Parts: sequence; structure tokens; C-alpha cells
Amino acid sequence: MTTTTAPLVRRLAAEAVGTAALAAVVVGSGIQAAALSQDGGVRFLANVGASALALAVLIELFGPVSGGHFNPLVTVGAWWTGRRDGSGPTLPELGGYAAAQVVGALAGTSLANAMFGRPFVEPSGHGRDGGTLWLGEAVATGTLLLVVAALTGSGRGRLVPAAVGLWVGAACWATSSGGFANPAVTLGRALTDSYTGIAPGSVPGFVLAQLAGAAAGLALAGALFGRSGPARPGSVPDDARDLLPGPATTAG
Repeated sequence: MTTTTAPLVRRLAAEAVGTAALAAVVVGSGIQAAALSQDGGVRFLANVGASALALAVLIELFGPVSGGHFNPLVTVGAWWTGRRDGSGPTLPELGGYAAAQVVGALAGTSLANAMFGRPFVEPSGHGRDGGTLWLGEAVATGTLLLVVAALTGSGRGRLVPAAVGLWVGAACWATSSGGFANPAVTLGRALTDSYTGIAPGSVPGFVLAQLAGAAAGLALAGALFGRSGPARPGSVPDDARDLLPGPATTAG
């Protein structure tokens, strides 16, 4: 599998803008839902639906430029699975991708706060702690990487945007944590004391659970799907080429 050929600065810009847009939708739709309905189920449905749809669109839009990761763990997975044949980002590029994603998430969250008349930076007071929530995060994140791995590794990369959006939507409902599955957006959500916020003190536990889940997902992907070798030129759509070669989430 080959990587995108865009210059690094363009790839980093795409990752920052895409992650900012994702965070703005996650946070903004949560604020809007909480303002429009007092029903918890309706609020959650609106927030999850908007976030999953936005993620699918953004991966499709920015995939040909940067791979459409918007998630440091997807970038790490792309490097790990592509390190032998050079099909993923290089090790020196990992830091740039992660920094762009974190900056984008922080900017997108602050933008959502501003759009709804809230303080630009508003540390969250919503504590989210406990073993059950951390287990939920591990499951959501690990399966996210597994989904991308199965599709890109079997030459079905065109399905990645829709499949990732659908999985993130499902994970939000099916896991105890709400399926954040993204360290960058998790950090961003610590800056809003709204419906989708997470207290800064709860972030480390979530991120550690995400890391554990990602490691398990990559290991399982290797065991179940292996690597079929580098793809022939043109055999995988551009928007999936820099995701996870053998192998990507939200929730976002």
C-alpha cells in the first residue's frame, strides 16, 4: 500500500482542519441537543448521529490529502503496520500528525463553545472515571482499529469512511464510556463544560484505556487478517491509503 504524496505541511494542515471540524461537530451538536430537548435519549441520538455522519464525511474529504486520520492512534497504527514496506507515515512524522490533531481538537472545541455563546475555554466538570468506563474505551478504540484493518487489508478501502462512521456511532451507544476512542478529541472535550465534556482529571484514564485498546486491536488485526503485502498501485482508493495499511473513530 502506498502513502499519499502530498507535502507534509499540507498533510498536517488537513489533519488539523479535519480534527477541528470533527471536534466542533461533536461538541456543538451536544450543546445544541441539550438546548433543544430534555430527553436524554433524544439528546444522545442527536449528538451521536451528527458526530458519526461528520466523521464519515471528513474522512472522505481529507483522506486523499492526509489519510483522514484525525486520531493519533490511527496514525500510530498506520506507521506500525506500514513500517516494513514504507506504506505508512514515517516515525518522524508521527509527532507532527499528533500535534496537528491535538491542536485541531482544542481549536474545534473552543470554536464550538464560541458559536453557542459559551466561554472560549471552559474546563469541564463532568467526571468520567471507573473501570467499566475504561473497559468501554478500550473496546471502542480497539474495534475501531480492527475495522480499518479488515477493510484496508482486504482491498475494501473505499468502505472505510462509512464503516468508521457507523462503528463510531454504534460504539457510542454500545459502550459504557460513550465511545470517545480518540485521545486528541478527548483532550479537546476537556475544554468544554457542556454535554460532551470530560473533566481534565478524567482524561488520563481514558487515554490509557484507548492506548491499551489500540494495542489489542492491532494485535488482533495481525492475528486475524495478517498482511497480504503491499497493494498494487491503484488497488486501494486514495482516501484509505494512509489509514491502516493492514490496517481509523471516532468519537469521537
